[in-house]
Amino acid sequence: MEQRIHQILKQYWGYDSFRPLQEDIILSVLEGRDTLALLPTGGGKSVCFQVPAMALEGLCIVVSPLIALMKDQVAHLKAKGIKAAALYSGMSYNEIQNAVQNVMFDPEYRFLYVSPERLQTDMFRVNLEKMPVTMVAVDEAHCISQWGYDFRPPYLEIANIRKVFPNVPVLALTATATPEVVRDIQQKLEFKTENVFQKSFKRDNLTYFVVKEEDKHGRMLRIMQRYPGTGIVYVRNRRKTADVAEFLSRNGISADFYHAGLPPKERDLKQNDWMTGKTRVIVATNAFGMGIDKPDVRFVVHIDVPDCLEAYFQEAGRGGRDEQPSVAILLYDASDLRQLTRNLTMSFPPLEAIRNVYDNLCQHYYIEMGTGKNTIKPFYIEQHARRMKMDPVQLYNAVRFLEKAGVVALSEHLRETSQLHFKMNGDELLEYQETHPEQEEFVKLLLRSYGGLFTQYVRIDEQVIASRSGLTMEEVVTQLQTLHQAGVISYQPQSDIPLIVFLQDRIPEKFLYFDPSVYEVQKKKAQERVDAVRAYVTSEDECRSRLLLSYFGETDSPACGQCDVCRKRTHDSVNGEDFRKLSREIIRLHRQGMSRKTILEKLSTTADEESVLFVMRWLIDNNTVKFQK
Repeated sequence: MEQRIHQILKQYWGYDSFRPLQEDIILSVLEGRDTLALLPTGGGKSVCFQVPAMALEGLCIVVSPLIALMKDQVAHLKAKGIKAAALYSGMSYNEIQNAVQNVMFDPEYRFLYVSPERLQTDMFRVNLEKMPVTMVAVDEAHCISQWGYDFRPPYLEIANIRKVFPNVPVLALTATATPEVVRDIQQKLEFKTENVFQKSFKRDNLTYFVVKEEDKHGRMLRIMQRYPGTGIVYVRNRRKTADVAEFLSRNGISADFYHAGLPPKERDLKQNDWMTGKTRVIVATNAFGMGIDKPDVRFVVHIDVPDCLEAYFQEAGRGGRDEQPSVAILLYDASDLRQLTRNLTMSFPPLEAIRNVYDNLCQHYYIEMGTGKNTIKPFYIEQHARRMKMDPVQLYNAVRFLEKAGVVALSEHLRETSQLHFKMNGDELLEYQETHPEQEEFVKLLLRSYGGLFTQYVRIDEQVIASRSGLTMEEVVTQLQTLHQAGVISYQPQSDIPLIVFLQDRIPEKFLYFDPSVYEVQKKKAQERVDAVRAYVTSEDECRSRLLLSYFGETDSPACGQCDVCRKRTHDSVNGEDFRKLSREIIRLHRQGMSRKTILEKLSTTADEESVLFVMRWLIDNNTVKFQK
């Protein structure tokens, strides 16, 4: 079997050997063992399930919460000549049905990517036992643990697959998990025995810095002048992405912004420009980066403090995937630490407030008591927050608790697909085709591609129509709009609005049950995560790398010798000749009348900024130079 997996790796991926732990994980799965793989960001998790799936010669179900990543991996597999399909929200009924039929009856299909929400649908449940499943892979497996930082209730449905295929091995994969979450993942996925493969989270090529800085924009600019190459700047909210990108552009840095509220085409364009080097720096919320494998990121800057170390570790870990030196720099000020506490308070609305939100939404959408199951409505959180006189963050978290209770689901980035319904039929349609022969073939193509168009609205995909007709997307949309204006069809184009789905019939809000003990435990765990972030940010005597690794259970790692704490402790970077050289330069520039800030900006382009600051402070303390305040 070892020879077989090496052949597969070479044939489809072009590699002669596996990365550390990949082969051990693959062989564990091929031995039929439930396996949990903890590999850092960029550690090659996809190979760990794709290679054994090819060796098993059946169907591998891959559960993933990221639609963009699913689409990307399916496209990559198809490019290698491997048949794969995906099921996710936003697909038309016909597309879903075709995908299910393909994986059930075409033995060449090797992968079925499924969003966790899709596991709950009747179509999936009914057809699951007919699928030739030989393996189940669970990506972002930390989402199954309610003690983790990104718990998603639909992940709990994964264990139901085991009831249908009790002897099929499960491979769970994640880049970040504390020891407690590692245990919980295995319990929730009903592992027969504990079986964990964990690569050290230590990244020797990635140096961590934490800098207390009032002028974040100025420091960020100097970082980019100091470190050439591509970078990412993470911020907390969407508005700030545009503001920071504009600031960088004004200062000669090629930059763009990215967040989940942008239209899909615009997001794809911005991402592609950054991936290909057209844009040097992307300023983004945490919506950016998951599944993006750009190897040459030289710096990752956070100008807002994340709420948990799991998120920070993943985002920082997008630097230096080519194993070349890179830096992860977190800038903070006193207000950031106060914001951490405020965010925690907003994340846990009082239970009574959560019940009131449920009742308010039901009334707003005119959902009567005992009705409303599967109702889907647009959900503009800012508008609802103003209407309810609530903080938008608190409202968002109240809805998230309603999700955990199983009464609603919030699809933040769901693209509602276009819908089409024929208003003309019979003689009317024939007459129209005769008088408009230029559209006859297009009308026939629509009728061949989708059933039920005369009786109901049917979801369509303009991209599919374009590929079948040989037209461009723009030409397809133009044709559809022309037919709509002529009264032949009713065409409702796709929209990029968030949706709320009511999963159950409406019940009195007083009957909504939340386990108070679970609520309090989750709140306590969230407080512990915030405390860990605060300790990481404010520590002045513990190596940054050691702090992060200790959080993830690696308690005996050595100091990195490179982070800001290690450098301050040893002063290695400013000993001897380096110290003398920087001293001479600072004194020379000071005599020319340059300010402290100007000297810092000038020297930081060629020397480490912390080193410059250290020497400058020493010169000031020893009355060698004096700057006006």
